[in-house]
Amino acid sequence: MVSNDAVVRQHPVLAVVAERLASGSRPGERPDGHRVVLSIEGGGNRGVIAGGMALALHERGLLSAFDAVYGASSGALTAAWLLSGDIATGMHAWTRPADFARFSRLSNLLRRRPLVDLSWLIGEYYDRRLGLNAAEILANPVSIHPLATDVDTGSAVDLHPRISDKESLHTALRASAALPLVAGKPVELAGRRYLDAGVAESVPFETPLAAGATHMLVLTSRKNDDLAQDPLVVRRIADAWLRRAAPGARAAFLARETRSAATAERLANHSADPDGSPAVLAIRPGPDTPRVARMESDGSVIAAGLAAGHDAMAAILDDGMTARS
Repeated sequence: MVSNDAVVRQHPVLAVVAERLASGSRPGERPDGHRVVLSIEGGGNRGVIAGGMALALHERGLLSAFDAVYGASSGALTAAWLLSGDIATGMHAWTRPADFARFSRLSNLLRRRPLVDLSWLIGEYYDRRLGLNAAEILANPVSIHPLATDVDTGSAVDLHPRISDKESLHTALRASAALPLVAGKPVELAGRRYLDAGVAESVPFETPLAAGATHMLVLTSRKNDDLAQDPLVVRRIADAWLRRAAPGARAAFLARETRSAATAERLANHSADPDGSPAVLAIRPGPDTPRVARMESDGSVIAAGLAAGHDAMAAILDDGMTARS
């Protein structure tokens, strides 16, 4: 994994970003023949760490150098805020959990709503209260690609082709973050049903590569050697629910830990080999980054995670955007 302390040689991903910024090229009008992708990991409220990295990219004005933004689960929500042009609002709102407490509270069950109420989070809190600009996202020449897990096949699916308006955008964002059991029934979009992207692909990696990415900047919410590991009781409860509600996705869920380890190894190998193809640079939060739980409710911990992600990305950009081989 590339150190966050220094970049001796400019990584090819940062080099192509710098070249595109210098030339003023725009998405859809590139002369270089590359497909440069930003990938954002989720992880519930832990995703605020990758959100801090995305905020740093926005502040440096780097978004226009990318062709597409892929997001998994809460990483898809970060992608939406980034492409809306107002990521600061979304990221700083994340640090005030009391403001969106209705999103996940036991009393939701008494109201016959899911424990994790994504419809309220996206439709009410993000859209009506915070003003998430769906029109700006849809019009952005940098395309949004929320990932989700197909209930019948257990495979990761890029929902971009199914997004055409505000309603389908909101539905795709809900599908990407629809945790098994706690978020209610699988989300239906364009005749298919979906669950949280993390069931099949928690870090958008294989899907953008298969779509032709030549350069990929991956924003992760986990530190080195911090792999997906669900408590045994969670695995058993989720497994029982998947058997009934989404049997086609059960095998993918049970293989999450093995897949997480394999993806982490591939990201490390790609990032450490600047001459590899495709070129992949994964940014990890620093070792002092606080542990932010998936359902973290302490605003100070969430704020610290946001700051840690921002600092990790800023350190890479400070060194890597000026380094030369």
